[in-house]
Amino acid sequence: MFVGSLELDILLGDVHSLKEKRSAVRPVVAELRRRFEVAAAEAGHLDLHRRALIGVSCVAADAGHVTAVLERCERHVAARPELELLSARHRMLGPDDD
Repeated sequence: MFVGSLELDILLGDVHSLKEKRSAVRPVVAELRRRFEVAAAEAGHLDLHRRALIGVSCVAADAGHVTAVLERCERHVAARPELELLSARHRMLGPDDD
C-alpha cells in the first residue's frame, strides 16, 4: 500500500475577507475530491485571507498511480485562473517506511 500527500500553497486573487476566501477555496477542494477521488481539505493559512494551504492525499496499491493522481491534482489547481500556485510539495509513504 502506498500513501501519497500533496501540499498546495496558493495565493488567491481578489479576496478581501475570510468569507470570500472560503467561497474561493471550497469549490477547489470539492472539485479535487469529486474529480480525482482523493481526500482534500484546507489545511493551513487559516487566518490569512489571501493565502490557503490545501492538503490532498491518495491511497493505492501502486506508487505510480498515486504519483499520477497527485500530479494531475497539482496541474488542475495550477490551471485555475483565479489563484496562483506558489508551491507544491509531494510526499510518499510505502510498505518499507516505518
